Amino acid sequence: MYRIVRKKVLNPTVKLIEVEAPYVARKAEPGQFIILRVNEKGERIPLTVADFDREKGTVTIIFQKVGKTTKLLGTLEEGDLILDFVGPLGKPTHLEGVKKAVVIGGGLGTAIAYPQAKKLYSLGAEVDIIAGFRNKDLIILEEELAKVCHRLFITTDDGSNGTKGFVSDILKELLDQGNRYDLAIAIGPLVMMKVVSNLTRPYGIKTIVSMNPIMIDGTGMCGGCRITVGGTTKFACVDGPDFDGHQVDFDEAIRRQSMYREEEKRSMEEHECKLGGGNNA
Repeated sequence: MYRIVRKKVLNPTVKLIEVEAPYVARKAEPGQFIILRVNEKGERIPLTVADFDREKGTVTIIFQKVGKTTKLLGTLEEGDLILDFVGPLGKPTHLEGVKKAVVIGGGLGTAIAYPQAKKLYSLGAEVDIIAGFRNKDLIILEEELAKVCHRLFITTDDGSNGTKGFVSDILKELLDQGNRYDLAIAIGPLVMMKVVSNLTRPYGIKTIVSMNPIMIDGTGMCGGCRITVGGTTKFACVDGPDFDGHQVDFDEAIRRQSMYREEEKRSMEEHECKLGGGNNA
């Protein structure tokens, strides 16, 4: 059992929890993930490691309440226990030797981009961060991001924070201004990562994207997380989750992402019915 030692609400739908998991914290690196199960009847879900503290033996995860399990996880408070918390899984991001990088986060992807930027900054790289959200009320980790970069750009779809546009608009401006990067890291919605990869391709900028397809076991056995990279089938849980954005078949990944939308909707409806004391309770 794994105890929640800290909980923080980042915006109306996104929460942060810090979990006591010393063995995971000892080995965790940016880019890796864990798989948790809230209770013995719960499903297994992957969540990227947002931060870790080896001395305290804790791992921080940030999640959005979008499905049955994340909504259940959001009801837990400090002191409550999580049944399973397995990791670190996946391959760490290789960041050594980078002199100048741009780290791009879209929505909740900003939480995954944060540890990447933090590690790059600690290694002495010059780091620009671009973070995009739908509106100002959904902005997360602004203070934390500002501490691990040289320049921070935050944009919103509606301009409610004073800067209107998408992360790709800011990136294009930086590239048009003559900024050149050794590395670009893009984490967020598939469409956003595809657009960013298309922008960096003509400049020959190495671009890493973090893929989060359907994942069951986290060991490569189920095959649910397969994606196509450079014409070859890869498994995000063991070959990634980081991949070359210029090689990923994003169109296929987008199609596969929507395969179980009806099943997810039905599961949520049944869960909410039980919470409300309906006929299925």
